[in-house]
Amino acid sequence: MRPGQVRVCHDPRGRLTVVPALLLGMDATTQVTPTFLTQHELSELLRLPERTLEDWRLTHAGPPYLKLGRHVRYDVQDVLVWVQEHRHG
Repeated sequence: MRPGQVRVCHDPRGRLTVVPALLLGMDATTQVTPTFLTQHELSELLRLPERTLEDWRLTHAGPPYLKLGRHVRYDVQDVLVWVQEHRHG
């Protein structure tokens, strides 16, 4: 997926979901401001333990991340690209 084609939202139950921009009434050329996820938000999105994300950061095996001071953030577009690159089948 290319930037601007998805949006991360909270569903009615408060869970994070990734919604294609076209479903939100946006055209594919609309630019979306980068969305950065915390470790907790990404673990909910991927349905993985936070500890797995920590291990992946230490071994450089997981999705790209940013260190802003002591805070770790994940750009949702980078995560989606990483997920697509690690698909099997």
